[in-house]
Amino acid sequence: MTPAHPTEPSYGIPVSPLLTCHPDKQRLYGADTYYQESHDQLAALTGDITGFAHRHALLLLKPDAVVARRLDAAVDWLAGLGFRIVGAAVTRLTRTMIRSLWYFQWNLATPYRRRLAALFLEDADALVLLVRPRHDLDVPASVELTRLKGPTDPDARRPGQLRHLLGRYSYLLNLVHTPDEPADVLRELAVHFDDGERDRLFRSALADEDRTGHARELTGRLYDATAPRDLAFDPAVARLRATVSRHPGADPSATPRTLLETAWRRGVDLDPWDAVIVGSKVLPMRQPGRTPVLDGADADTWRLHLDTLRATAN
Repeated sequence: MTPAHPTEPSYGIPVSPLLTCHPDKQRLYGADTYYQESHDQLAALTGDITGFAHRHALLLLKPDAVVARRLDAAVDWLAGLGFRIVGAAVTRLTRTMIRSLWYFQWNLATPYRRRLAALFLEDADALVLLVRPRHDLDVPASVELTRLKGPTDPDARRPGQLRHLLGRYSYLLNLVHTPDEPADVLRELAVHFDDGERDRLFRSALADEDRTGHARELTGRLYDATAPRDLAFDPAVARLRATVSRHPGADPSATPRTLLETAWRRGVDLDPWDAVIVGSKVLPMRQPGRTPVLDGADADTWRLHLDTLRATAN
């Protein structure tokens, strides 16, 4: 017998509107393997998944932050703004992981950006810090940390923001990433780590352990494993020009973009960091006219969202 009111098929677990402002993200994350893994594992450790996701944020310090030797500055910045490090672990940003992390935003990337990202994200390991504020906030910790981190556009960064402090190199070389919303925090933990590492991070955070010392220990290990690099544009252009000029038919007076594209076309072996430094400055990184499949929400949007949820509940 057919039910009088058939229900829509369920493709995943419910995602609370307290974890994201976006209905589309609720629907898609509920069926997302990474989100499901993190949610289910955390559910076995605490009955307050929403509270955990609201209280905690992630800071990914990318390989460019490692080679630029800016990890310590980021740890100090967090402490100065009242964020406590409750978990720290090393991750490797492989090609697959890059696409998993930015799966719903990578449609904005140009072919140039994808090519350049492949050159540097796998060159060194990265550091993930799980943090929580020492004081109460009126928005989720991830939303506040994203606001304080500063924008992707280097020209829009302001003093006091983390990306301004660490170095305004380019749209691609922005050194750090933060998940936008509580739902993203849970999902990205599963993108980075397997069950064992996630379990350690969850338990450390639930116990509110101070893991700043461990973060600094991992910083030292990452520095020992990678050579430092100068990410400044002009020296990189000079090195690129010198490399290309050694090949027959090269035009040493060409623009940096022409130098780079000519080298790629001729198969010239370039230093990957120099290619990234120059390319990310002179090549288009974002497809015009496109919007991300899913995006975050700023602090004002979140305040309005929470007010609406409270009003609806009453």
